[in-house]
Amino acid sequence: MQARGPLMIEHRLIEQMLNVIQNALKRVEKTQSIDPYFVDTAVDFIRVYADRTHHGKEEDILFRDLRKKHLSSEDQRLMDELIEDHVIARNTTKALVEANMRYRNGNGAALGEVTALLKTLIDFYPIHIKKEDEVFFPASRAYFSEEEDQAMLAEFWDFDRKMIHEKYKAMVKTFGTR
Repeated sequence: MQARGPLMIEHRLIEQMLNVIQNALKRVEKTQSIDPYFVDTAVDFIRVYADRTHHGKEEDILFRDLRKKHLSSEDQRLMDELIEDHVIARNTTKALVEANMRYRNGNGAALGEVTALLKTLIDFYPIHIKKEDEVFFPASRAYFSEEEDQAMLAEFWDFDRKMIHEKYKAMVKTFGTR
């Protein structure tokens, strides 16, 4: 397997979660309500899986290694755009958490903001994923030897093994400071 393989597999799960969110939004149209705990779960998926696990491998490993290479101006521009995309996703998710909290606390008007932010993520990720799967990942592969690619793949697996511990250490630390 090439190093981009796990990233593309992760994209498929992200797409499945986007479908789950889309179905929840269809129910909102009928019921004019959303389960704030579902939104919390969607946020957890986006933050832990899509952002920290998936984007983490891209930013902390793939992009780090690409910064050591002489990228074409087009590949550099696209990598910068992808990094900005990650920031947009994080900011959208942060706004979603805030809107969901207002909704949970009885502000019915926040429902529109919650649904709009979920829709933003549903619209955003497929475009982002397509840029990576069809353009950036194939182009970036050319910068690495087979040995470098396999070393990156091994580092991806190691990154994944540490994720569950990172998540729950942070949780304990958060609760320990209250």
